[in-house]
Amino acid sequence: MTTPAPRGRHNPRKKKRTAPRRLPMRYLLPSVLLVALLAMLMLRGYVHSEILADHRVQPPAPTTQVPEEILGGGPVIDARRAQEAPKTLRIPDHRIVLTFDDGPDPVWTPKVLDKLKEYDAHGVFFVTGTMASRYPDLVERMVDEGHEVGLHTFNHPDLSYQSARRIDWELSQNQLVLAGAAGIRTSLFRPPYSSFSDAMDNKSWPVTQYIGGRGYLTVVNDTDSEDWKRPGVRAIIDRATPEHGEGAVILMHDSGGDRSQTVAALDLFLPKMQERGYGFTNLTAALGAPSAHTQVTGFDLWKGKAFVFAVGISEHVTGVLVVGLAVIGVLVFTRFGLMLLLSFLHARRVRRKGFRWGEPYTRPVSVLVPAYNERKCIESTVRSLVASDYPIEVIVIDDGSSDGTADVVEAMRIPNVRVVRQRNAGKPAALNNGIRNARYDVVVMMDGDTVFEPTTVRELVQPFGDSRVGAVAGNAKVGNRDSLIGAWQHIEYVMGFNLDRRMYDVLGCMPTIPGAVGAFRRNALDRIGGMSEDTLAEDTDVTMALHRDGWRVVYAENARAWTEAPESVQQLWSQRYRWSYGTMQAIWKHRGSVVERGASGRFGRVGLPFVSLFMVVAPLLAPLIDVFLLYGLVFGPTGKTVSAWFGVLAVQGVCAAYAFRLDRERMSYLISLPLQQVLYRQLMYVVLLQSWITALTGGRLRWQKLRRTGVVDTPGGAQAPRRKEAVTHRRPAA
Repeated sequence: MTTPAPRGRHNPRKKKRTAPRRLPMRYLLPSVLLVALLAMLMLRGYVHSEILADHRVQPPAPTTQVPEEILGGGPVIDARRAQEAPKTLRIPDHRIVLTFDDGPDPVWTPKVLDKLKEYDAHGVFFVTGTMASRYPDLVERMVDEGHEVGLHTFNHPDLSYQSARRIDWELSQNQLVLAGAAGIRTSLFRPPYSSFSDAMDNKSWPVTQYIGGRGYLTVVNDTDSEDWKRPGVRAIIDRATPEHGEGAVILMHDSGGDRSQTVAALDLFLPKMQERGYGFTNLTAALGAPSAHTQVTGFDLWKGKAFVFAVGISEHVTGVLVVGLAVIGVLVFTRFGLMLLLSFLHARRVRRKGFRWGEPYTRPVSVLVPAYNERKCIESTVRSLVASDYPIEVIVIDDGSSDGTADVVEAMRIPNVRVVRQRNAGKPAALNNGIRNARYDVVVMMDGDTVFEPTTVRELVQPFGDSRVGAVAGNAKVGNRDSLIGAWQHIEYVMGFNLDRRMYDVLGCMPTIPGAVGAFRRNALDRIGGMSEDTLAEDTDVTMALHRDGWRVVYAENARAWTEAPESVQQLWSQRYRWSYGTMQAIWKHRGSVVERGASGRFGRVGLPFVSLFMVVAPLLAPLIDVFLLYGLVFGPTGKTVSAWFGVLAVQGVCAAYAFRLDRERMSYLISLPLQQVLYRQLMYVVLLQSWITALTGGRLRWQKLRRTGVVDTPGGAQAPRRKEAVTHRRPAA
């Protein structure tokens, strides 16, 4: 029998209540930004008639259901009272109601308004919601200057094709925009694609009845200037002039194309008709009726203002995105052009017969291997070094590992391999400890998950034959490339890193010595204070410091190292997050070089801008290519959009193929390049965005240890002799 726990005492069987986990700001802000960006793009598509647009136009239909009074009546149709027969109204003699459709237009509507103001004339502007929401200031000007405004639907569809629900939506959205732009509602409506009353047919008449039942006067016209055909100023005036002093509703346009002839015609038509005794009035004034405008207040007013404000934001956002797309286009093609040209020059220089950096470098070097919980990898790493064809000492700095990493190395009992133990203090501290324990003038640094080829060290240190060289970057390669994510990183390493390093070598502004394979002069490191712990990208930080101190930093293409790349999205995310944030820290730390003199100033005014543009700005803007691809596929023009995207992909493919050829890699991996560009680029974008947010919000990112599997083994299976006491847990090569 189970005894219940006494009241007031802890019951161990009762689950503890845990506080709900809060989504970190670095995850929340990118998500919110992405949703907001998509919403802005959708809103832009909406107000540019790219969403829900319907451009069908109904062909003429029979008129058997249209009352004779309508077919033979005036241009104003009043069907607002269901209990009464619909009627039409005509404009009194010597009164003209000028009406302008399809606006407001930012170019032509102000010119039309200027002419009306110049001649003290008024008219009616039948605006679409799409245009009015984008140019609300023009709607406000219309109302302020005494003109009437009517609805012309939101998206300009032929309403005879639409359902009652869609018609209501077109009207309500149009009214919403008027409320936000000028704080009014209107009772005037003009159907798109309408003309005279006698053009009403069995398709359009039910729509007119339905809209009348919603409280609107439907206004067509009885005098069409046909200005949309651009027949010439004289023809527009002739067609707009009523006969025998009759009143008229005249149809003109202030949007939808070049309206210069309309504006020029008004400049002649207005004074001419005024001399003949005509007055240009609003519709309700001509009919002796109350104003069509009603003031909007309260929630409806603020809802309209919010919508107009959101449209304005979407227009600005998309404008910025277009500029960003132009910037990334320039950056992408500039970078690719420089990479192809300068990589060719670099390869031609270092591969020419008889090329030497200087006198062959033959002195022994110290190889530093900082290791933290690298038990699965460290044996392969050490054995690859022991198989080197160059005289070295190996120093494994165990940074407080808890998995017995140091014990594995010591159990191998290999001469010239030492273990230095320290309390966990981070990679820079481990490297500095290794430098203090190194015996030789050149130190090679590598990661605990990396393996060298037998020739790697020899190839890596040859540039030190040039006394001006302070550091050398090796050729880091992905060892576990058989998975899709590994193949993507393989492409990135060969194209994005090693091709870049050739370019930066020629330009003299190499930004990073890779942690997986790099070499340094000890006196160069001593002059800059060793490996800095100021940033999370100590390799980038120290490389920039060497440039500022006047040292050359070069690339040794044949110094190949095989590293274990992250095998999951989470691990890749963590690694690139640290890299991105550390690179930003390093750029910020060395920003003062921009205004300095000498070697530091040269790097600051050449290297830092290149690094900032190509390693920070370009990756941050690169997803715009895919955003506009998606936008173009949904909203058009689809053909041009797809062609442009594949054009960029083709350029990337050329660069990638050239990079693979330089590195003598199999081209088959490039099959996954299109998918890499669609998916991998978005991941890198979010990572970089998070890094920006972390930096701007003052967050601090910790070192993050990746889980290793030990799948990368010594290239070619080269092994050093092993003692019986050696640990034998090494996994087979991938």
